[in-house]
Amino acid sequence: MNTRDIEAFIAVVETGSIVGASARLHLTQPGISRRLQSLEETLGVALLDRQSKPLRPSQAGLKVYELGRKVLTSVEELRVGAAPGAEPEGEFRLGMPPFLAEQTLADPLDALRARYPRLTLRINAAWSPNLLAMIQSGAIDVAAVAVPDNYTLPPHITALPLAQSPALIVASPTLKIEREAGGETTLASLAAHPWVLNQDGCGLRHAIRHAFESAGLPFSVAVEAYGAELQLSLTARGMGIGLVTPGALARSRYRDALSILNVPAFTVGLRSYLIHLPRVGTLAQPIGLLRDELMRILEGVPGRF
Repeated sequence: MNTRDIEAFIAVVETGSIVGASARLHLTQPGISRRLQSLEETLGVALLDRQSKPLRPSQAGLKVYELGRKVLTSVEELRVGAAPGAEPEGEFRLGMPPFLAEQTLADPLDALRARYPRLTLRINAAWSPNLLAMIQSGAIDVAAVAVPDNYTLPPHITALPLAQSPALIVASPTLKIEREAGGETTLASLAAHPWVLNQDGCGLRHAIRHAFESAGLPFSVAVEAYGAELQLSLTARGMGIGLVTPGALARSRYRDALSILNVPAFTVGLRSYLIHLPRVGTLAQPIGLLRDELMRILEGVPGRF
């Protein structure tokens, strides 16, 4: 059995298409198809449901996928173990969402460059859903992502927890948002006002919109603005309601001009992870260092996230 055939099959499952696997492995699409056919002939089973889009493994294929991942991980460990003194080199492609990059990127990059001088760092800034897609396609090696805490990452992604944070709904007192007798605010009261939020792609924006749509309430965005400080500036001016983490609010110059609303119907927070595909080879140690540095910043400094 050829491990390259297994690798092609795993790439198809994780990217959801022949095209995605071709891009990840730098092979032609016919080459990927031949490897899939070879593996199916060797095992004597159909590995994919070819009628589904994206492509999904058959029942037998799902088991082969899990076993195949273990095989390739063992092969990678054998390769790396044969040269334990080898220093990581080449490109280290890192993805970061914009708001995390603002707060956390400088010190970890300094640590990586000092410890692994033969690595060339390549940084991509994008929203977390885009970074997840880039990981799955093999376009980047590792990414820090922040997702709502009710979101489940794909099972074939290795997700290393970094930190977690609640999300706060804030508004200027000038909006005069109605509150219940106990000081609580309902989604219906909020529905009378627009929002100041990130562009589409932000996980928290998706979560708050979903809460309103599930309740059958209107949801409108008055301003799409990049960056927490700009959003809070506009929120403090009464342009709309804001959604922010406690750390960003604590750092903001506008914090005293904003009220935190108690909205029991919305309790979604954020969790941050460092994600990568299971097999990382000689990048395992740089990824470990990166995670340690990010955790030190996110958890060791109050109000950072």
